[in-house]
Amino acid sequence: MRHLRHRHQLGRKKEHRAALMSNLAAALLTHGRIRTTLAKAKALRPFIEKIITLAKRAQGASPERALHFRRLAIARVRDKDAVAMLFNERAAEFTDRPGGYTRIYKLGARVGDAAEMAVIQLIPASDEGYGKKGHRKAAPKPAAKPAEEQAAPAPAAESAETSATAAVAEPPVEVEPPAEAPETPAEEPKKD
Repeated sequence: MRHLRHRHQLGRKKEHRAALMSNLAAALLTHGRIRTTLAKAKALRPFIEKIITLAKRAQGASPERALHFRRLAIARVRDKDAVAMLFNERAAEFTDRPGGYTRIYKLGARVGDAAEMAVIQLIPASDEGYGKKGHRKAAPKPAAKPAEEQAAPAPAAESAETSATAAVAEPPVEVEPPAEAPETPAEEPKKD
C-alpha cells in the first residue's frame, strides 16, 4: 500500500530527490551542521536518522552483519568517506541516545526569494536535551479529622492563650449607618 508516502516531495522527481538527500546527508555527516531551507531540513531529518540507526545497529553486530549495515548506508548516502566517518567515529556518540540525533533551528527568510532558512545539526553526545516534563500533581488534600477530634474541647493551655490575646486586642469599632438624605422633588422637564 502507498498510504502516507506523499511527504517531502520538494518539487522534484524521485531520482532527483534521492540524490538531494544523499548530498545533504553526506554534508551533514562531514561537517556536523549545515544551513539549508526549512523544507529540506525537515525532509533530511528522518533520512539521516535512519542512517545513524544503521550505524548504531552495526556497533553490536557480528562483522558480517555490520558490513551489511554499512553497505545499506552507502547505498543511500553514496559517499563512502562520510559513511566511514559515521560508522568508525560518530556512531559511538549515539549509542546511549534512543533517537533524536538531529536538531533544527529556524533562521528566518532568505533575502532573495523569501524561503524559510534553517540550520540542521547533529546533536553532540554531551547534550542532555530538554528532559521530560513531569505531570503536575495536585496539592495533597489535608486528611479529614475523625469526629472525636472535631467535637473535643480545646485544651486548657490554648484557651488561656486565646483569652490573653483577646484582652490585648482592641475592641471592635462600631460603624454608624449613614443618615438618610432628605428626598428632593423630581425636576420637571423643561419646555422649549
